[in-house]
Amino acid sequence: MTEAGTPALDEIRSVLKTVFDPEIGINIVDLGLVYDIKLEDAGKTAVIAYTLTTPACPVGPMLQAQMEQVVGTVEGIDTVKLDLVFSPPWDPREMASDEAKFELGIF
Repeated sequence: MTEAGTPALDEIRSVLKTVFDPEIGINIVDLGLVYDIKLEDAGKTAVIAYTLTTPACPVGPMLQAQMEQVVGTVEGIDTVKLDLVFSPPWDPREMASDEAKFELGIF
């Protein structure tokens, strides 16, 4: 994540942790689905690169709507741009947090 330690970026990461993949039951940050968060336009636009567990993930539109909603609540953020990417492909063994790996049974 770029500009780590910036209060707005920390808050964005925090609110994104309230978005859960309903099929897995773990938040999208700990799953490693959020690849990057940047601020543009003097910090008023949040640009989030993210992926899904699979390209055909049926809950993708729901996750996108939830991401836009929660990031839009961060003070100073006027615009949320979501960039759905599939490179690199999501791999929970490499991208998920230790807590998420434990919950998924990956050791």
